[in-house]
Amino acid sequence: MSELASSREQSGTAHEDDERQRGGHVGTRAGIVVTGTEVLTGRVADRNGPWLAEQLRQLGVDVGHVVVVGDRPDDLRGALTFLAGTGVALIITSGGLGPTADDLTAEVVASYQGRPSSLDPDLERRIGEIVERLSARRGWRTDPVAAAAGVRKQAQVPDGATVLEPVGTAPGLVVPPAEGRTGPTVLVLPGPPPELQGMWDAAVAAAPVQRAIAGRSELRQETVRLWGTLESQLAATLRSHEPELAGLEITTCLRDGELEVVTRFAPDAQAAYDRLGAVLAEDYGDTLFSTGPTLDDLVARGFADRGLTVATAESCTGGLLAARLTERPGSSAWVLGGVTAYANSAKEQLLGVPAAMLEEHGAVSPEVAVALAEGACARFGADIGVGITGVAGPGGGTAEKPVGTVHVCVAGPDGREARALRLPGSRAVVRERSVTRAMHLLRSMLVGGPPA
Repeated sequence: MSELASSREQSGTAHEDDERQRGGHVGTRAGIVVTGTEVLTGRVADRNGPWLAEQLRQLGVDVGHVVVVGDRPDDLRGALTFLAGTGVALIITSGGLGPTADDLTAEVVASYQGRPSSLDPDLERRIGEIVERLSARRGWRTDPVAAAAGVRKQAQVPDGATVLEPVGTAPGLVVPPAEGRTGPTVLVLPGPPPELQGMWDAAVAAAPVQRAIAGRSELRQETVRLWGTLESQLAATLRSHEPELAGLEITTCLRDGELEVVTRFAPDAQAAYDRLGAVLAEDYGDTLFSTGPTLDDLVARGFADRGLTVATAESCTGGLLAARLTERPGSSAWVLGGVTAYANSAKEQLLGVPAAMLEEHGAVSPEVAVALAEGACARFGADIGVGITGVAGPGGGTAEKPVGTVHVCVAGPDGREARALRLPGSRAVVRERSVTRAMHLLRSMLVGGPPA
């Protein structure tokens, strides 16, 4: 059986479609500015914007915009002006608090809020001690003059701002507008995610932040996941029930065959959400596989609940499935191991794939996928084995087995499940989608639900 991806999936990107926003949550709103030319140009992925948005939602604060700007003062100032014009009560910035010349967030925010900055000697001393400890621990050779200048730069504090103690070397700042001015409070946080996240609780507890978000109210969010349903089909269903779903903000995202339906709403719209849940269960019961947990959550829960173990044998995916399974803490209870068998000789010697089978059917074949799965079981003594073999590209395809041809097999105590796939996209996309399909086969075998 072949898998033919939808035209929207062929781009290899997730599509997001806001179906409706009908009088949903209105309370306190915030904006986020992610700074850094490395983020703007894609060299570094933005991890802070999504994380902050979810933390704010849990606080009952809605996020209107996440803006990414480079290390240019005028662009940062423009982003602050834009967000202030949307009526937000709080703006959060991430990044630009280091000791180098391009780290200008604190300076720009101070100027924007009308608060001149001055050196905080005690903060300078504390940052200096942190830098000394880090330098000694990591064996850094530092120029004392340059290091002192960097520390002094990081210890500049806008008048009237609240200082948040450094988690790394950079302090955070809470900067309200100057006396006589109106506008949002600006919360300035460091860019490295561990430092930003480590500072979050203190930032939320700061009195100016508490005042800024005083009007917040509960903002609920629920997720339903469908496997194999087209967005256009779901959109038609939602339109037909539109009057019943007032007060819900429904967003759909199609990713690797999985349609994620995320709904945000105020408590007074709970009845409308309950109606949505009933509609989805009634119309899409054959494709609905989760009302909250992710695919990885379900697979991990399935192994834990059933007390089964797994081993992997991967060719074209090069260990990506094993990496995904073992990314979760505690996975050693069910993941016994994996083999990356790229060469035919490795398939034969490590997993017992017969040479005659490889000769007759080729390495990319349903027969070899089965042999890999069963070989993984035998090699590790696992209850379930997964075999993946395919042509990830960009070269190596033939008329019979074009690029994107992948065979996946899951063998376990309840029998075997095998799929022949034709996956569009780049080498990375083919490999990632192959792993996702294998995860869905595991999900189906372990906990049931729609066929993978």
